[in-house]
Amino acid sequence: MSSTDALLVCRDVHKNFGGVAAVDVDELHVDEGSITALIGPNGAGKTTFFDIITGFLAPDRGTIEYAGSDISGKAAHVIAQSGLVRTFQLTRILGSMTVLENLMTAAHDQAGETVIGALFRRGAMRQQEADIEARARDMLDRFSISHLTDEYAGRLSGGQKKLLELARALMTDPQMVLLDEPMAGVNPALGERLLEYVHELRSEGMTFLFVEHDMDIVMRTSDRVVVMATGQIIADGTPAEVKSDPGVIAAYLGEHPEDDLEEGEEGYES
Repeated sequence: MSSTDALLVCRDVHKNFGGVAAVDVDELHVDEGSITALIGPNGAGKTTFFDIITGFLAPDRGTIEYAGSDISGKAAHVIAQSGLVRTFQLTRILGSMTVLENLMTAAHDQAGETVIGALFRRGAMRQQEADIEARARDMLDRFSISHLTDEYAGRLSGGQKKLLELARALMTDPQMVLLDEPMAGVNPALGERLLEYVHELRSEGMTFLFVEHDMDIVMRTSDRVVVMATGQIIADGTPAEVKSDPGVIAAYLGEHPEDDLEEGEEGYES
């Protein structure tokens, strides 16, 4: 795997739990401006790998480079501030806040977050808050959820929460977004809308790495597919190449290549 044009490069990344290797990745790279899918059977280590990349877990060893800088073992908020953010399989929105408030709290470097800013920079703080609110409202318009502006986030449907979480991630001005099961709990109509936003954002230069079990979505959304099994990467290629790879088929189904992988196969659940 070449990492010449990569925005994200992971090398020799390991994580053990109780003597069991949850992640044992020799190398993974994600090219700038691409949509890369990370797939694998249940327990393959995909979410754990996401946690390591984004600073929610420290690796036992290995290096993770993002935009040319080593981010290995850095805190999650530091990594997010560098432009690498994520969403979660189970959304982590602030349910007791409104949709608008959820977006506004996601913005970085707010003057009111510090004592000095709150006491001595009140004018700048008010202007910044107005700018952040305007940007949040623009984001709500973009994601077609402006009608939910004053709704408590905890009352949203599963699909609406996914859209809100993606919008929250974008409030940080990221260069790369990791999506963990973006279609989980989302009805088909909202799911298609979310995919449209992903492609639109990619056309604007954003990079995506996503975990997904729905192979129809993987095949028609991703430029490249990386397959994990028992913590290791066992295949890496175009969607067509991966779908017909005998090793991938065996890892999922324990059957013969001629059986092939079918759309919606249960073995793809994360």
